[in-house]
Amino acid sequence: MRQYVIHPLVVGANETDQGIMTYLKGYGKRIWIPIYVFYVEGGPETILVDTGLEQFVVPPEVGQKYGLEIKEFEEALDTYGLKPEDIDIIIHTHLHNDHCENDYKCPNARVYVQKAEYEFFKNPHPVDHRYYPDLLDEVEVVQVDGDAEIVEGIKVMLTPGHTVGGQSVVINTSQGQAVITGFCCNDLNFPKSGPVVPPGVHLNLMDAYESARKVREVADILIPLHDLSVGRRRNIPY
Repeated sequence: MRQYVIHPLVVGANETDQGIMTYLKGYGKRIWIPIYVFYVEGGPETILVDTGLEQFVVPPEVGQKYGLEIKEFEEALDTYGLKPEDIDIIIHTHLHNDHCENDYKCPNARVYVQKAEYEFFKNPHPVDHRYYPDLLDEVEVVQVDGDAEIVEGIKVMLTPGHTVGGQSVVINTSQGQAVITGFCCNDLNFPKSGPVVPPGVHLNLMDAYESARKVREVADILIPLHDLSVGRRRNIPY
């Protein structure tokens, strides 16, 4: 089976509360969370997981403090000699705005999302203000219904709870299955012992817990969607 290398690109950062990541834990602790685009290298297609924020302001000392190179979308792609027009496939973990604002810049990409997520995105409930229903108007959307293989060695796994149709991306690597979580979390959602901690933001708490548990069970390499340590790695696996 085809093997891939994952390159995390930091295309923004937000200051928030740890409790946004971890349900009933860490409230009152202010943290910075990186916004990632993942360039997945290894096959004939040029593949991204998520496209991140289009416009953001991050104080330069944040990158210095946490060892992150925070770049605009185009600049981040250029690190690997890529342009937005080169992207063939975009796989979305979910459709909150901080994960899909740069889609429209990739006119040749097929954009893979869960059917349930796309339907909610087009007609979001007011309780979830992170959906901007026009963000995918200029791209080719491919709706997936449940677990599915996207290309050889890359599949999606339905992991709802944080959103109605979050999907974790399972990528075959030289060191086993790497899983990019389909929900917002960091390393504290996956303690070394004891149960997982569901994301602090969720539409269904029990589904969110089961999704985190499922991800930990299948991942040889676990990539939490907003973990700081991920952004310090140029290649996953090393």
